Amino acid sequence: MDEPEQVTPLQEVLLKTISMSGKTREHFDTLYRTKMGKTGKPIYDIMRGVSKRPQPETLRAIAQVMGLESEKLVRIVYGQNLTTIVPEPDQPVAHAADGGDTVEIVKLDLAFSMGAGANVDDYVEEERVSFDLGYVRSFTRTAPDMLRIAQGVGDSMHPTLNSADLVWIDTTQRTLNQADRIWAVSINGAAAIKRLRPIKDGRVLVVSDNPSVDNYEVDPNELRIGGRVIRFARDL
Repeated sequence: MDEPEQVTPLQEVLLKTISMSGKTREHFDTLYRTKMGKTGKPIYDIMRGVSKRPQPETLRAIAQVMGLESEKLVRIVYGQNLTTIVPEPDQPVAHAADGGDTVEIVKLDLAFSMGAGANVDDYVEEERVSFDLGYVRSFTRTAPDMLRIAQGVGDSMHPTLNSADLVWIDTTQRTLNQADRIWAVSINGAAAIKRLRPIKDGRVLVVSDNPSVDNYEVDPNELRIGGRVIRFARDL
């Protein structure tokens, strides 16, 4: 009898990521096709062993749609970081009056709540805001089309965040692989910006920086991570 093929490190990471996301493999293959404008099912091909050494650009695109660090899958397959070119954003790069490049970042409405939140199915796009590309590149290498900005409401994250602070969200980071970072999340359908901490039995502690607001535990299937908060801006 033939021995079953062992799960490869690449397959193992994809399986774990899909399981933790609560989504299906087809969901991520669909996101890939939408993002890349291509046909096919690259994740399915990897999982069934047809594609054992995908091209680096394919692996980077899969990592982005699955919320993984962009070079992680490349390192798994090729054993090292390959020289990368920063991907072109979907939004066209414009030129500011002073000659610098600008990019548009999607701003969301008050869907992300730092208080009780509201039930939302999708986060609603409010407008597109232009930023100097050099400024954006000063704190992130994530493609501008994968960034979002939003204002929170409520005081549960005070004093770290105030109600009117503008937060930057990296939507490529959707896996809870860093404890005590701040994330834009949906908890049982209620949108929130919270600090998350993995705890025993696979559960997650939802932390409010405001000491007057109680922390609480949730199961991973109650939690949908929209991205990690990587920066905030505050008016004086």
